[in-house]
Order: sequence, then structure tokens, then C-alpha cells
Amino acid sequence: MSKLKSFINEVGQMSIMLAQSIRLIFKPPSRTVEILKHMEFIGNQSVGIISLTSLFTGLALSLQVYLGFKIVNATNLVGPVVALGIFRELGPVLTGLIVSARAGGAMAARLGTMRVNEQIDALDVMGVNTIQYLISPRIVAAFICMPLLTVVFDFVAMVGSWILVVQLVELDQAVFFDRINQTVELKHIMEGLIKSSVFGIVFALVCSYKGYHTKGGAKGVGEATNRGVVISMVMIIVLDYFLANLIRLYDVVMGNV
Repeated sequence: MSKLKSFINEVGQMSIMLAQSIRLIFKPPSRTVEILKHMEFIGNQSVGIISLTSLFTGLALSLQVYLGFKIVNATNLVGPVVALGIFRELGPVLTGLIVSARAGGAMAARLGTMRVNEQIDALDVMGVNTIQYLISPRIVAAFICMPLLTVVFDFVAMVGSWILVVQLVELDQAVFFDRINQTVELKHIMEGLIKSSVFGIVFALVCSYKGYHTKGGAKGVGEATNRGVVISMVMIIVLDYFLANLIRLYDVVMGNV
């Protein structure tokens, strides 16, 4: 019961921090430079690992779908099935997991080090709003960069799918693209981008919160980093299910299904 109370209390504190961060985004002084700095770290420095991962994700997924559909003589459907899987699920989820591990862990470690070295306390004494200066830019940067990184993931993964389906197993290229064009709609791509924006907020908030409230010196920094990454990755997977159902419900209500 004590762990449940602690969990509920922590969720409440994170929610308060998120509300404060959003409110402070629009108040002076502007933190544009900080936002751009974190966008460069979260976005630009993640492109390489995202591209590499997505290429082999497209190759591996296409191979497995091809082998399965070959049994029932439906190999022409490999393209659209892979595209829907990547655009709606694998793109945003894998991007979220990779970036939360790479950038989220760095966020928690940096803020944790600042906390145990009393740098955050020094900023408070100087009259700097540390939530606005340290937390808000990270959340905004993650919110903006995650959909962009998801687009990179989607594109490179589909290139990998094209290499496997058209170049290696030599299915008809025209059929490959025509089937995708007939099946995939803009709403399927937007579903993944919406999810990725939420995942960006989640991992930035969780990792920043854990780092900001670090206790216990160097050991505490390591624990905060570990917990921040693990919790954010689990939250991404859990939220993916609920977001998928919410989007599905919205489509039903709006008559888009």
C-alpha cells in the first residue's frame, strides 16, 4: 500500500511540474536559446541512430511479413501491411524508446548532477525559476523533435522495406507502391505523429523530474537516471495501447471508420 501511495504522489507531482512547465513557457524571459540547444541534442544527435535502427526494422519486418504472406499467396500485401505497422505503431514507439534511452537518460543524469552539486539550489538563490530554465525547454524540445524523428524513422524504414521487397525478393515495384497508395491514408501517418508528440512529453517529463529531484550524491544520480529511463520506456509502451484506442474511438465517433 505504501508503494501505491508513493506512486500516486509521484504522478501528482509530475503532473504539477508539467502544468508549471507549460504555463512558464509563455512567460518572460524567453528561453528560446535553451529550447534550440535541447532540440539540437534531442533531434539532430538522434538522427543517426534512428536511421540505422529504422532501416533494419523495415528490412526485418518486411522479411517476416513476406514469409507469412507467401504461405497464403498474398505477397502483394506486404507493402501496405508493413507501411501501416510502421506508420501507426513501430515508428512512434521505437523512436520513443530509442530517444528516451539516449536523450532521456542524459537529461536525468545532467539534472541529477546539477542537483547533487547544488547548482540548482544556486540558481534558486539567484532568483532564476529553475522549472522555466531547466524543465520547460526540455519538454518543448522533445515535443517538437519527436514527430520529426518519427518521420525520419518512417521514411528510412520504408526504404528498407522497398529494398527487401523489390530488390531482394523481386516483387513488382509498381504493385508495391500502388498497394501502399491505396491503403495508407494521411490519418494513419498523423496517428503515429500524435503518439510521438505525447511520448516526447512523457519521457522528457519523467526523466527531468527524476533528475531534478535526485538525492544521495553520485549513487543517487545513477539511480535517478536508471529509474527515469525505465519508467519512461514502460510508460511509452503502456500509453501506446491507450492512445491507439482513443484514436480509434475518435475515428468511430467522427465517422472516419
